Amino acid sequence: MPEAIEIQLKKGVLTLCVLALLNRHDSYAYEIASTLSDAIDMGEGTIYPLMRRMQSDGQVETYLVESPSGPSRKYYRLTDAGRRALDAQTTEWRAFAHAVESVLDGATPVAAAAGTTEDVTAERGAEQ
Repeated sequence: MPEAIEIQLKKGVLTLCVLALLNRHDSYAYEIASTLSDAIDMGEGTIYPLMRRMQSDGQVETYLVESPSGPSRKYYRLTDAGRRALDAQTTEWRAFAHAVESVLDGATPVAAAAGTTEDVTAERGAEQ
C-alpha cells in the first residue's frame, strides 16, 4: 500500500479506535498507544495530541491513579458524549467499509456506491 494512503487511512480511523478501546476499559495514553502500535502500526507521539483534543471535545475525561513503580498515571475514560461519538463513528465506518467492499468485489456499480446516478452527475457538474 502506498505510504500516503496508509497514513491517511490510519488518521481517519484513529479516533474511532481510541473510542473503541476506551469503551472496553479505562486506560492511560501509553497503553492506548502501545495497543494501537501493535494493531495498526501507529506511532506513540500521535496519541497525546489526540487525547488532548478528545478531552477538549468532551469525549473523554481523566483521573489520576497512583502507580507503585513511579508517578501517578493519568487515565482516560469515555464520557456520554464519547459513547455517542463511538456509536455514530462506528455506524459511519461500517457503512463506508461496506461500500468500499462492494466496489472492490464488483457487487456494486461505482455510481451506486457513491450515491445515485443523479448525485454523481450533480457532483461532476459542480466540479466543472
